[in-house]
Amino acid sequence: MQNSKLRINTALQIGKTAAEVFEAIVDPAKMSQYFISKSTGRMEEGKELIWHFPEFEEAAPVKVGKMEKGKYISFYWEADGLKLLVEITLEAVNSHSTLVKVTEGERENNEAGINWLKGNTEGWANFLACLKAYLEYGINLRKGGFDFHKVK
Repeated sequence: MQNSKLRINTALQIGKTAAEVFEAIVDPAKMSQYFISKSTGRMEEGKELIWHFPEFEEAAPVKVGKMEKGKYISFYWEADGLKLLVEITLEAVNSHSTLVKVTEGERENNEAGINWLKGNTEGWANFLACLKAYLEYGINLRKGGFDFHKVK
């Protein structure tokens, strides 16, 4: 049996236009309403950013890759010393709804890779649910949801 690479794939339909979803992902003022606590800037091709999360002390360096307005966002970040590519694809389902797909990877199919796959798949599913709650209902679903991670 071949030891194939592990890759995260998750998706969720959101009742907003691709342009609205795109803006909610690249604008740190909007992203801080459902995902991060702050960013050093707006996502733009080639830009290096630092993301801070409300429940973790560590900051996450992010290197923005290619972007296509209303359709595609990519960035790199690190996990266990490995640079991983995250791709977010936006597909219009109709005039008022967008399918948001997130992929991340790749990692070796071993214990560390499987632990990463479990944790980050959960994280991206949460990201999509929080994005949907924010855009469709104005709710910050993440607020308080990960307080159990905070250092005591």
